Order: sequence, then structure tokens, then C-alpha cells
Amino acid sequence: LPYVNSAPHIGFAWEIVLADAVARYQRQILGKQVFFNTGTDEHGLKIFQKAQQAGLSPQEYVDRNAALFRQLKSALHLSFNSFIRTTDPDHIKAAQAFWQLCQKRGDIYKQKYKVRYCVGCEMEKTDSELQDGRCPYHPDRELEILEEENYFFRFSRYQDRLLQLYRQQPEFVVPDAKLREIYNFVQSGLRDFSISRLKSKLPWGIPVPGDEQQVMYVWFDALVNYISCLGWPEKQDMFERYWPGVQIAGKDNLRQQSAMWQAMLMSAGLPTSSQILIHGFFTVDGQKMSKSLGNVIDPFDLVKQYSGEAVRYYLLAELNPFADADFSHANFVKRYNADLANGLGNLVSRIYRLWREHGTQAKPVELQPASEYCALMEKYQFHQATSWLWRNYVAVLDKLVNDQQIWRLSGQKQYQALEPLVEKLLELAFYLQPFLPRTAEQITQAFCQPGQTDKLHLFPRIKQSAGGS
Repeated sequence: LPYVNSAPHIGFAWEIVLADAVARYQRQILGKQVFFNTGTDEHGLKIFQKAQQAGLSPQEYVDRNAALFRQLKSALHLSFNSFIRTTDPDHIKAAQAFWQLCQKRGDIYKQKYKVRYCVGCEMEKTDSELQDGRCPYHPDRELEILEEENYFFRFSRYQDRLLQLYRQQPEFVVPDAKLREIYNFVQSGLRDFSISRLKSKLPWGIPVPGDEQQVMYVWFDALVNYISCLGWPEKQDMFERYWPGVQIAGKDNLRQQSAMWQAMLMSAGLPTSSQILIHGFFTVDGQKMSKSLGNVIDPFDLVKQYSGEAVRYYLLAELNPFADADFSHANFVKRYNADLANGLGNLVSRIYRLWREHGTQAKPVELQPASEYCALMEKYQFHQATSWLWRNYVAVLDKLVNDQQIWRLSGQKQYQALEPLVEKLLELAFYLQPFLPRTAEQITQAFCQPGQTDKLHLFPRIKQSAGGS
């Protein structure tokens, strides 16, 4: 879930498009039933402070921003079938029920403490985690000192079980480097962490069961979304059908997702997650995204300029999901023109122009997905999977059209030459569904339902200078 302290940026667009590619691959290529959840994380000190700065109530503030994140579905052609908000009544009930399970296990206790706290991360910070006395993820923010009596979770109790989980499931966290990182962190020793805040200081949060003076720590509340979205604890059938699931997060969420949440699940007596994908960070033209630098990329602006399909393709085809990525308009335009306008778009247009003259209806393809394609998709190597498609389909089909000079043929000879090319093009459309869902649908409909459109121009070439509007 994105934290709604600001509007969506390109970093979260990358994350949700990665998640969508996973969901579409499982659903449309493998034929599985998929529950794809996203939504908004809406509690915590950062939200409370931002709402005060904006002159809004916290609820008004999160309502405004949550609406923007929901709009990403149409902008980026996303297929999620659940959008949970941590202010939803059902989520609040689930978070409180989860708390009570951990409390019953004896893993929640109360004590006074004093820590340095990064509001940006909504996390306590130790000396070893700081750089020049500041959080490395939010160096522009002063650390706050928290000193109060709160409830704590016995994180330390789960060190051995977490290490056993990582050893038994060597692909529990991907990439490998992040599994090693969390293994080393847990192995070095775990400290119990605070899971509540005084309501008098932070009135914006889920009330702690049995103690109206305290509200839940935002991470303890928000992580429960992974099961509250399934209707847990009431809808056990949905929970048993779809949990455990795959989670996708940025590298600043590694500890929360792969250690804290897993220990919480163990405490509650529930199955741990099946796998956690940790993706990299975004920079823009080699610089960290920052409002002060004015280089934050708005995904809605990008979609308006280039189209949702083009943005999806760039995020999936250009970027290694597990490495830090740099965005530039120049690279975007270059990749768009080469692969989409001059490549796929031109190929489809040429074949369709000839095919429609014959007025024939092609049959939708039925095929077993190629093992090479599936191997890349199962490892989440989407950039390599698109390269495989362009090598084995776009380039091959383009060469066949040119070598056979199909436009010079006529009548039955031309039709016989076109037929296998159209079949191959429909195979490509099948494989494109996780990457370019609208494009895949347009190609399939055009060739299987002739007469729907006179021309098929999918990706007009971008003529303006790189970065132009």
C-alpha cells in the first residue's frame, strides 16, 4: 500500500505496474484465479502533520489523496480487484482482532521508552542506521525524540523462527541480495518495537483494544491489510483460498515486510507470506526525486503525454525491477520510438492493412506458453521477457514481411502468405497481455473481428524533442 502523504509519483507507478504484470501473468497467461490488492495506508504521524499543514482534517486529507491513487487504475490500465483503505471499518476491526491474537500469545506488553524517530519512515532509528545523524532515506528531515509509555511487540522472541524461515525458503525474499540483507539484520539480534502511540499526542490512528488512551503504531495497523483485504477474520473461505500471497515493496520496506510482518503473523498463529519482491528506487536524470529540485515525475502527466500503454512498457521493458532505475524523457522517447512506434506499431499496421482487404476472420490462438517466456516471468525478469518477445516475434515477423514482400502479392497467394503471420501476431498479442493489455486486446479484436476499424495505428511516432510537452 502506498502511504498517502502526497500524490502518486513515478516510483509508486513502477511498483504497481510490476504488481499488475505479476497478476496478469498468473491470471491471463497461466489461467489462475488471482486476488490482486492495493489501496492506501492512511494513519500515522506523517499524515497527521501533513493534514495540519494543509489546514484539513486527517480524514479529509487522506480522502483527497486516496482518490488520486485509485485513479491510477484507469491511467495505467491496472487489473487490481481490491482497493483497501486502512481507514475502512472492516480493516480497523481486523487490525484490532490481530492485536488481540498477539496479546493473547503474550507478545504485547507496556513500557516507557525514549527513541529517535524518523517521521518520513515512521520508524525508530538506531545509531547504526543513521548517516551524519540523519535517516539516509529522509536526510532533509530532523529526527524527532519520542518519550512516552507505549505497548511493545516481542519481536526478539521470533529471531530463530525468522532465520529458519529464510533458510527453508531461499526465494522468500527476492532478489538474493535482499534476502541476505534481512538475514544478517535478524541474525545480529532483534529489539522489541513499539506498536502504539499516546492518543493525546497522535489522535489519528486505530484505537488499541481495551485502552482508549493509545492508538496503534501505523506499521502494525497497515501490514494487516494483506489479510484484512480478504475479509479476515470473518471470511475464512477467502483467507484460506488466497493466503499466503506475494507482496511487492520498495527496498526501504524490507525490514517491515520480511521481518516485522512475518513475526507478527507467527505471533497471531497465521501462515507467513509466500514471497516478497523488493524493487529498487527511482532517480531522475541521475538525481534523487525531490520536490525542492522540482524533478518529481507525475505519472498522470506522463500518461497524458505518452499514453498509459507507453508508460507501462517503459517501466517493464526498460528497467530491471530489482535494481535502482533512472528516468529520463530522452530515454523514454528513444525506447518508445524504437520498440513501439517503429517496431510493434509499424509491424501491426502493415499486416493489418493487407489482412483487412481479404475480410477474413482469424481464430483466437490457444497455446501452451513457451517455457523460455514462463521462466523469465516466474523470476520477475520482465525486461528480459519483453526482449525475448521482440526478438522472437516482432523482429521475426518484420523480416518475414520484408523477405516475402507480401505487399507485392495478391489474391490467394497473398492470403496464404498472411495467414501464418497473423497467427504468429496473435500469439504475440497473447504474450503481451501482462505488459500492454490494451494493445493486446486491440490486436486480437482487429484480426478476429474484421471490419471493426479501417486502420490500426497503435503508437504514433513521437516527433517532439526529448522532454518536450
